[in-house]
Amino acid sequence: MQALPILAANPNPHYERFGGQAAVVKLVQAFYAAMDTLPEARTIRAMHAPDLRATQAVLVNYLAEWMGGPKAYSADRGPPMLRRRHHPFDIDDAARDAWMACMRQALHETCADSALNAELEQAFFKIATHIRNTETPSPPRSL
Repeated sequence: MQALPILAANPNPHYERFGGQAAVVKLVQAFYAAMDTLPEARTIRAMHAPDLRATQAVLVNYLAEWMGGPKAYSADRGPPMLRRRHHPFDIDDAARDAWMACMRQALHETCADSALNAELEQAFFKIATHIRNTETPSPPRSL
């Protein structure tokens, strides 16, 4: 009796469901377009360089790997360590919510599968919440 090979299941099949590399590129383009146009994203846009090409390439590689695609991000930059990489920036609830507004818009524009859209939105929210590194400032008090 011949043993069957053991095949590891992809623990995150979102990459193929989403449409592969081309779809991830479109998502990232739509995300940064939203960041450039949504008024609530002004603060997080200011955290980025004026020319977004390098940042977009990094995010494409990260998201492709995170969704279960090629491991180009880790090969190029090492383990993600998202909190550490975002530590130089003040990321509070408002920044997280602005980031999520951009990502929701990008998902809406690029993901026709409503179930996948919901799964990704929930997963993005967990990551965005994890990256927070400062408390939301309290509004000024009036006397």
